[in-house]
Amino acid sequence: MLFDFDKNAKSHYNVISALSASLTVSPSRSQMFEGEFVSMSCEEDDNSAGWKLRRNTTRDTRKECGVKWGKIIRSSCNISDIITLDSGVYWCESREGATSNSINITVTGGPVILQSPVLPVMEGDDVTLHCKTKTSNLPADFYKDGSLIRTEPAGHMTIHNVSKSDEGLYKCNIRSHGESPSSWISVTGEILSAEKPTSTAPPPVSAPSQLVIRLVCHLVVFCPYFISTLLMVSSCRHRPTGYDLPVSMTTEAAERLAEEYDDIVAVTTEHHF
Repeated sequence: MLFDFDKNAKSHYNVISALSASLTVSPSRSQMFEGEFVSMSCEEDDNSAGWKLRRNTTRDTRKECGVKWGKIIRSSCNISDIITLDSGVYWCESREGATSNSINITVTGGPVILQSPVLPVMEGDDVTLHCKTKTSNLPADFYKDGSLIRTEPAGHMTIHNVSKSDEGLYKCNIRSHGESPSSWISVTGEILSAEKPTSTAPPPVSAPSQLVIRLVCHLVVFCPYFISTLLMVSSCRHRPTGYDLPVSMTTEAAERLAEEYDDIVAVTTEHHF
């Protein structure tokens, strides 16, 4: 049978509050035959956290290894002659209440098990499922979410380039022996890389801004010259007749001023369009 527990508890114990410990199981699979020897351990990054192995089963809730189940030897929790009542969810927990990854173990008294990954599979990886009896590998039918996927003569099936769509409930059947329990296979995405730092360089000056700057520069250069010319012409007009400039010189200066103004307007208009 596949052990399940209420949704809230599942959500709680699947949360990795602090990645300071991870639960490992040997043999590394989610289904076991009755009578097998199973060893579990909390691989700790922080020994001071006091990580302990706990489980939820149909008869236990948050029971610690060594209390009515399992035997602690060094840093491992061992279960000899595992039975169906040992089916359940196992996890590591610190004194502060932080939890590791959780593992769902199914123990069957039947003749067939599905050997599947005990931990989530990374997207893009390949995963191989084995349909096994206690003595040999035989041709097997593989099912996902109750639907037949395919039949494999060698008793194992490989899923290439795993994606989220491959996540689901799997089981297998050996026609001469029977059907395995079902196991859920989880698929997790790749870890996102850190965001690239944003550039601190100032934005480039836009084309309209460049035109405005050019126009201002032309005006700064042109205005003093224009004003001084007007003052000179005005001064010449008010001088006595003997000191008047020839009309041809005054006219020539005005024409040159007009030509320079036309050139500035033409340059500014050309840049604008």
